[in-house]
Amino acid sequence: MTRRATIRTTHDDPELVAAAIAPDNTAEMETTVDGNAVRTRIERETTGGLHATVDDYVVNVDVATTVVQHADEHRHRHADADADTDIDSTHE
Repeated sequence: MTRRATIRTTHDDPELVAAAIAPDNTAEMETTVDGNAVRTRIERETTGGLHATVDDYVVNVDVATTVVQHADEHRHRHADADADTDIDSTHE
């Protein structure tokens, strides 16, 4: 008997979160993006194996979400700094 779990989380940038967690997925896992949600289906042969995989996955999603949020903040800070810079590129 196969045990299954489906985990659905919502994000501002779900494609980036899904890409960040994909390298850690095993053959028993399938991750898709649907709108603003990342959906991962996990199948394992034992309840203990399913529990361990779900636990690892939740940690990976938390880390990926934090990294994406920090990258987004960093990107916005640099965009704001670039917009505030007034450079005169004319030559006399």
